[in-house]
Amino acid sequence: MSKMIIRNWAREDRPREKLMAYGRRKVTDAELMASLIGSGNADETAVELCRRILASLDHDLVRLSKLTVQELCEFKGVGPAKAVAITAALELGRRRQKCMFIERPLVNSSTVAYDYLRADLQDLTHEEFWVMYLNGGCRVIDKQMISMGGNDFTPVDLRVILQTALMRKATALIVAHNHPSGTLTPSLADRQLTQRMQEATELVDLRLHDHIIITDSDYYSFRDQGHL
Repeated sequence: MSKMIIRNWAREDRPREKLMAYGRRKVTDAELMASLIGSGNADETAVELCRRILASLDHDLVRLSKLTVQELCEFKGVGPAKAVAITAALELGRRRQKCMFIERPLVNSSTVAYDYLRADLQDLTHEEFWVMYLNGGCRVIDKQMISMGGNDFTPVDLRVILQTALMRKATALIVAHNHPSGTLTPSLADRQLTQRMQEATELVDLRLHDHIIITDSDYYSFRDQGHL
């Protein structure tokens, strides 16, 4: 009896479509593996092949993660490409687990924010605009350069900043840009941008903690100066 290939299954039973339709928690371990390897062999669908591999390991993902590429290739229907896909996915999971134990930097003052960003913004001959995305405990989730400009101006798209903040599940922001000229005095454009950012973040329930201007030797904090 020939196997039924996955593309002939009901749409909701196909592992990739099932994951997209119902989310990652609604698919089985075998279906997740099948989504990685993409195809089975002459006798089995990808899901059936993955069920067989898992059954041989008593459905123990820890044992699976310890298999080498060569050991995975010993399963009928698993070639180097499939084995590498499985190994790479398990290694990403392992590295993600490791990252959970790396403490995120705590940024609770303008001085700490300056120290965290100055390596990115010092010694430049052009302006750059950076954003730090923070969680509720003022720890850094991510930092990102938003734009790069000339020696006295860089355009800023607030939509990009807000969209990224929501995607990162941030609750607060600290923004910063440099003044290659060395002046710490905010320009009228700097003040107007800060006001626009404060109004925009409030609309989506985010907090703008600070806007920092960085030079090669010092910094200016809008919050410290009472403008936020």
